[in-house]
Amino acid sequence: MKVICTLLFCCLAMGLAQAGQLKVLVATSVDMPMADIRDGKLVGGVHLDLGKALALKLHRELVTEVLPRKRLAQAMESGRADILCTYQPEWLDGRHQWTQAFFPQSELLVSAASLPRPHAPADVRGQPVGTVLGFAYPEMEHALGSDFIRSDAPSAQANLWKFQLGRVHHMIVDKAFYDYQLQQGAKFAAHPPLVLKQQLTRCALSVRSSVPLAEVEAAITELLREGAINHILSNYR
Repeated sequence: MKVICTLLFCCLAMGLAQAGQLKVLVATSVDMPMADIRDGKLVGGVHLDLGKALALKLHRELVTEVLPRKRLAQAMESGRADILCTYQPEWLDGRHQWTQAFFPQSELLVSAASLPRPHAPADVRGQPVGTVLGFAYPEMEHALGSDFIRSDAPSAQANLWKFQLGRVHHMIVDKAFYDYQLQQGAKFAAHPPLVLKQQLTRCALSVRSSVPLAEVEAAITELLREGAINHILSNYR
Protein backbone atom coordinates (compact mmCIF):
# COMPACT_ATOMS: atom_id res chain seq x y z
CA MET A 1 0.00 0.00 0.00
CA LYS A 2 2.83 2.35 0.87
CA VAL A 3 4.46 1.68 -2.50
CA ILE A 4 1.18 2.40 -4.33
CA CYS A 5 0.70 5.69 -2.45
CA THR A 6 4.29 6.71 -3.18
CA LEU A 7 3.82 5.98 -6.87
CA LEU A 8 0.55 7.93 -6.90
CA PHE A 9 2.21 10.92 -5.23
CA CYS A 10 5.05 10.82 -7.76
CA CYS A 11 2.60 10.73 -10.66
CA LEU A 12 0.67 13.70 -9.28
CA ALA A 13 3.89 15.62 -8.72
CA MET A 14 5.04 14.88 -12.27
CA GLY A 15 1.68 16.04 -13.61
CA LEU A 16 1.93 19.34 -11.77
CA ALA A 17 5.52 19.82 -12.87
CA GLN A 18 4.55 19.21 -16.50
CA ALA A 19 1.59 21.57 -16.24
CA GLY A 20 3.78 24.39 -14.93
CA GLN A 21 2.73 27.97 -14.36
CA LEU A 22 1.21 30.81 -16.30
CA LYS A 23 2.94 34.00 -15.17
CA VAL A 24 0.68 36.98 -15.87
CA LEU A 25 2.04 40.52 -15.81
CA VAL A 26 0.04 43.65 -14.89
CA ALA A 27 1.14 47.30 -14.77
CA THR A 28 1.01 49.19 -11.46
CA SER A 29 -0.83 52.07 -13.18
CA VAL A 30 -3.90 49.96 -14.00
CA ASP A 31 -7.07 50.72 -12.01
CA MET A 32 -10.37 48.98 -11.39
CA PRO A 33 -12.23 47.38 -12.97
CA MET A 34 -9.17 46.11 -14.82
CA ALA A 35 -7.03 45.53 -11.74
CA ASP A 36 -7.44 45.74 -7.97
CA ILE A 37 -3.88 46.16 -6.74
CA ARG A 38 -3.18 46.23 -3.00
CA ASP A 39 0.26 46.26 -1.38
CA GLY A 40 1.79 45.51 -4.76
CA LYS A 41 -0.35 42.41 -5.31
CA LEU A 42 -3.12 41.76 -7.83
CA VAL A 43 -6.15 40.72 -5.77
CA GLY A 44 -9.08 41.32 -8.13
CA GLY A 45 -10.39 42.80 -11.36
CA VAL A 46 -10.59 41.86 -15.02
CA HIS A 47 -6.89 40.99 -15.36
CA LEU A 48 -7.11 38.49 -12.52
CA ASP A 49 -10.33 36.95 -13.88
CA LEU A 50 -8.89 36.72 -17.38
CA GLY A 51 -5.67 35.21 -16.03
CA LYS A 52 -7.62 32.59 -14.11
CA ALA A 53 -9.68 31.72 -17.18
CA LEU A 54 -6.59 31.34 -19.38
CA ALA A 55 -4.70 29.34 -16.74
CA LEU A 56 -7.64 26.97 -16.37
CA LYS A 57 -7.83 26.35 -20.11
CA LEU A 58 -4.06 25.84 -20.27
CA HIS A 59 -4.04 23.55 -17.21
CA ARG A 60 -1.47 25.71 -15.49
CA GLU A 61 -1.10 27.37 -12.12
CA LEU A 62 -1.75 31.11 -12.25
CA VAL A 63 1.02 33.38 -10.95
CA THR A 64 0.63 37.18 -11.17
CA GLU A 65 3.17 39.97 -10.87
CA VAL A 66 2.64 43.73 -10.77
CA LEU A 67 5.39 45.94 -12.20
CA PRO A 68 5.78 49.60 -13.23
CA ARG A 69 4.88 50.18 -16.87
CA LYS A 70 8.48 50.97 -17.86
CA ARG A 71 9.62 47.53 -16.68
CA LEU A 72 7.01 45.47 -18.53
CA ALA A 73 8.90 45.03 -21.81
CA GLN A 74 12.10 43.91 -20.10
CA ALA A 75 10.23 41.44 -17.89
CA MET A 76 8.58 39.94 -20.97
CA GLU A 77 11.78 39.76 -23.03
CA SER A 78 13.73 38.14 -20.19
CA GLY A 79 11.06 35.48 -19.65
CA ARG A 80 10.31 36.69 -16.14
CA ALA A 81 6.63 36.66 -17.15
CA ASP A 82 4.73 34.66 -19.76
CA ILE A 83 1.91 36.93 -20.79
CA LEU A 84 0.65 40.51 -20.73
CA CYS A 85 -2.93 41.09 -21.87
CA THR A 86 -5.10 43.95 -23.17
CA TYR A 87 -2.16 45.44 -25.10
CA GLN A 88 -1.24 46.27 -28.68
CA PRO A 89 2.15 45.72 -30.38
CA GLU A 90 2.74 49.47 -30.74
CA TRP A 91 2.36 49.92 -26.98
CA LEU A 92 5.15 47.54 -25.98
CA ASP A 93 8.81 47.76 -26.95
CA GLY A 94 10.81 44.69 -27.86
CA ARG A 95 10.14 41.41 -29.63
CA HIS A 96 7.14 39.41 -28.46
CA GLN A 97 4.61 36.92 -29.76
CA TRP A 98 1.08 38.28 -30.19
CA THR A 99 -2.30 36.60 -29.96
CA GLN A 100 -5.38 37.36 -31.99
CA ALA A 101 -7.22 40.61 -31.22
CA PHE A 102 -10.07 39.70 -28.89
CA PHE A 103 -10.49 42.02 -25.90
CA PRO A 104 -12.71 45.10 -26.49
CA GLN A 105 -11.50 48.51 -25.35
CA SER A 106 -12.77 52.02 -26.00
CA GLU A 107 -10.92 55.27 -25.34
CA LEU A 108 -13.00 58.26 -24.27
CA LEU A 109 -12.44 62.00 -24.04
CA VAL A 110 -14.40 63.29 -21.04
CA SER A 111 -14.94 67.06 -20.76
CA ALA A 112 -16.30 69.25 -17.98
CA ALA A 113 -19.89 70.41 -18.41
CA SER A 114 -18.77 73.96 -17.64
CA LEU A 115 -17.12 74.14 -21.09
CA PRO A 116 -18.59 73.71 -24.58
CA ARG A 117 -18.91 70.06 -25.48
CA PRO A 118 -16.13 68.94 -27.87
CA HIS A 119 -17.18 67.01 -30.97
CA ALA A 120 -13.67 66.22 -32.21
CA PRO A 121 -10.13 66.16 -30.78
CA ALA A 122 -9.45 69.49 -32.49
CA ASP A 123 -11.94 71.14 -30.12
CA VAL A 124 -9.50 70.78 -27.20
CA ARG A 125 -6.50 72.11 -29.11
CA GLY A 126 -4.04 73.84 -26.79
CA GLN A 127 -5.96 72.89 -23.63
CA PRO A 128 -4.50 70.61 -20.93
CA VAL A 129 -5.88 67.09 -21.14
CA GLY A 130 -5.60 64.62 -18.26
CA THR A 131 -3.49 61.64 -19.36
CA VAL A 132 -1.69 58.73 -17.71
CA LEU A 133 2.10 58.79 -17.52
CA GLY A 134 3.69 56.43 -20.02
CA PHE A 135 0.54 55.90 -22.08
CA ALA A 136 0.45 56.82 -25.78
CA TYR A 137 -2.56 58.57 -27.32
CA PRO A 138 -1.93 58.32 -31.07
CA GLU A 139 -5.35 59.67 -32.12
CA MET A 140 -4.84 62.87 -30.16
CA GLU A 141 -1.21 63.17 -31.22
CA HIS A 142 -2.12 62.72 -34.88
CA ALA A 143 -5.00 65.21 -34.72
CA LEU A 144 -3.30 67.90 -32.62
CA GLY A 145 0.45 67.43 -32.94
CA SER A 146 2.26 69.86 -30.63
CA ASP A 147 -1.11 71.35 -29.65
CA PHE A 148 -1.90 68.17 -27.69
CA ILE A 149 -1.12 69.36 -24.16
CA ARG A 150 -0.73 66.41 -21.82
CA SER A 151 -1.28 66.70 -18.08
CA ASP A 152 0.14 63.40 -16.84
CA ALA A 153 -0.99 61.57 -13.70
CA PRO A 154 0.32 58.22 -12.40
CA SER A 155 -3.01 56.44 -12.96
CA ALA A 156 -6.53 56.87 -14.32
CA GLN A 157 -7.80 57.26 -10.75
CA ALA A 158 -5.38 60.14 -10.11
CA ASN A 159 -6.46 61.60 -13.43
CA LEU A 160 -10.08 61.51 -12.30
CA TRP A 161 -9.25 63.24 -9.02
CA LYS A 162 -7.57 66.07 -10.94
CA PHE A 163 -10.67 66.37 -13.11
CA GLN A 164 -13.00 66.43 -10.10
CA LEU A 165 -10.88 69.14 -8.46
CA GLY A 166 -10.99 71.25 -11.61
CA ARG A 167 -7.25 71.06 -12.26
CA VAL A 168 -7.99 69.80 -15.77
CA HIS A 169 -11.21 70.18 -17.75
CA HIS A 170 -10.61 67.26 -20.10
CA MET A 171 -9.33 63.73 -19.52
CA ILE A 172 -8.79 60.62 -21.59
CA VAL A 173 -10.01 57.41 -19.94
CA ASP A 174 -10.84 53.84 -20.82
CA LYS A 175 -14.59 53.21 -21.14
CA ALA A 176 -14.45 50.32 -18.66
CA PHE A 177 -12.91 52.63 -16.05
CA TYR A 178 -15.40 55.42 -16.78
CA ASP A 179 -18.43 53.10 -16.55
CA TYR A 180 -17.10 51.50 -13.37
CA GLN A 181 -16.65 54.89 -11.71
CA LEU A 182 -20.24 55.85 -12.54
CA GLN A 183 -21.44 52.51 -11.17
CA GLN A 184 -19.53 53.17 -7.96
CA GLY A 185 -21.23 56.55 -7.56
CA ALA A 186 -18.39 58.86 -8.60
CA LYS A 187 -19.59 62.46 -8.98
CA PHE A 188 -18.32 64.67 -11.76
CA ALA A 189 -20.20 67.09 -14.00
CA ALA A 190 -19.29 66.13 -17.54
CA HIS A 191 -20.67 66.03 -21.06
CA PRO A 192 -21.41 62.65 -22.65
CA PRO A 193 -17.94 61.35 -23.59
CA LEU A 194 -16.45 61.61 -27.06
CA VAL A 195 -15.34 58.19 -28.31
CA LEU A 196 -11.78 58.54 -29.59
CA LYS A 197 -11.13 54.92 -30.47
CA GLN A 198 -12.71 51.47 -30.32
CA GLN A 199 -10.45 48.47 -30.72
CA LEU A 200 -9.80 44.85 -29.89
CA THR A 201 -6.60 44.42 -27.89
CA ARG A 202 -4.32 41.38 -27.67
CA CYS A 203 -2.06 39.46 -25.33
CA ALA A 204 1.71 39.57 -25.67
CA LEU A 205 3.42 36.23 -25.06
CA SER A 206 7.10 36.14 -24.15
CA VAL A 207 9.35 34.52 -26.75
CA ARG A 208 10.98 32.74 -23.78
CA SER A 209 7.69 31.38 -22.46
CA SER A 210 7.22 27.63 -22.13
CA VAL A 211 3.59 28.14 -23.14
CA PRO A 212 3.13 27.62 -26.91
CA LEU A 213 1.38 30.48 -28.69
CA ALA A 214 -0.91 27.97 -30.43
CA GLU A 215 -2.20 26.79 -27.04
CA VAL A 216 -2.88 30.35 -25.88
CA GLU A 217 -4.72 31.04 -29.15
CA ALA A 218 -6.81 27.91 -28.71
CA ALA A 219 -7.65 28.92 -25.12
CA ILE A 220 -8.72 32.41 -26.22
CA THR A 221 -10.84 30.99 -29.04
CA GLU A 222 -12.58 28.67 -26.60
CA LEU A 223 -13.20 31.49 -24.11
CA LEU A 224 -14.72 33.59 -26.90
CA ARG A 225 -16.92 30.73 -28.04
CA GLU A 226 -18.17 30.21 -24.49
CA GLY A 227 -18.88 33.93 -24.00
CA ALA A 228 -16.44 34.01 -21.09
CA ILE A 229 -14.88 37.37 -22.04
CA ASN A 230 -18.26 39.13 -22.05
CA HIS A 231 -19.12 37.40 -18.79
CA ILE A 232 -15.94 38.68 -17.13
CA LEU A 233 -16.67 42.23 -18.28
CA SER A 234 -20.32 42.02 -17.19
CA ASN A 235 -19.21 41.38 -13.61
CA TYR A 236 -18.02 44.98 -13.41
CA ARG A 237 -20.79 46.80 -15.27
